[in-house]
Amino acid sequence: MSGAASYRGRFAPTPSGPLHFGSLIAALASWLDAHAVGGEWLLRIEDIDPPRCPRGASEDILRQLEAFGLHWDGDVRHQSRRSEAYQHALEKLATLGLAYPCGCSRKDWQGFDHYPGWCREGSLHPDRPQAWRLRTDSTHQPVKVSWQDRRLGRQEWTPAALGDVVLRRRDGFWAYQLAVTVDDGDQGITDVVRGSDLLDNTPWQLLLQRNLDLPTPSYLHLPLARAANGQKLSKQNLAPALPRSEEAARTLLHAALRALGQHPPVESLDAPVQEQLCWAKSHWRSTAIGQGDIVFRPALESR
Repeated sequence: MSGAASYRGRFAPTPSGPLHFGSLIAALASWLDAHAVGGEWLLRIEDIDPPRCPRGASEDILRQLEAFGLHWDGDVRHQSRRSEAYQHALEKLATLGLAYPCGCSRKDWQGFDHYPGWCREGSLHPDRPQAWRLRTDSTHQPVKVSWQDRRLGRQEWTPAALGDVVLRRRDGFWAYQLAVTVDDGDQGITDVVRGSDLLDNTPWQLLLQRNLDLPTPSYLHLPLARAANGQKLSKQNLAPALPRSEEAARTLLHAALRALGQHPPVESLDAPVQEQLCWAKSHWRSTAIGQGDIVFRPALESR
């Protein structure tokens, strides 16, 4: 974790629907990790995929965070307004020979674990709409990338085994990997606290940081939050939405603190969120976060 004076964290939800308990785990852990050392906590709305982002979803997310007392520093950033910065980064990668246009569809390579890099030396389908991909072959990138995750320990990955990730989609929309890397660098993010479902995204982001001359943050990947049936909590799996009133948020906040291994006082179960956050901020220990997944049982957590 970075020093108190320089810590800058962020929470970056996709506004494809309301936040759920899994989102709360990520937001709360990143908020506490920042505020426990007097750092900043920024809010970034990752709305680069308009078809997935219904009208009003961003505003709902802001209201949900406010209900839990998770206030952010500075202005909210919207990735939908950042196209020029992403285009500049893509052009730099292309100039370096690290990004290339690709007209292949997923159907073309459905028999492979990942895209085989067929268009690296020139698009096989120049008549189709073109995506842009990042080269991960070892002649252009390091054979392995590694980092020290604050919960999971040393991570070492082979980029070529992950494939050439999309940077800009065939429909013209920007892809997550490029946008998140450019914005983390531009906003000076020092510490990324997020779910372990994004662990295998980190190698691509480390490559992009290296290729774009951006600093690499510290990473802490959190346990996944799952329903009692084992499914990952997600909007696609219809996870219950977080409340938008402070009173309704109290018991869920207490449950989230317990899920993160923080052992809040039992008597604070129904305490105002600011009181719970004040205790949590002064007692925060990221090392107390467990190694196993988090199981969410709505009937118990909302009692």
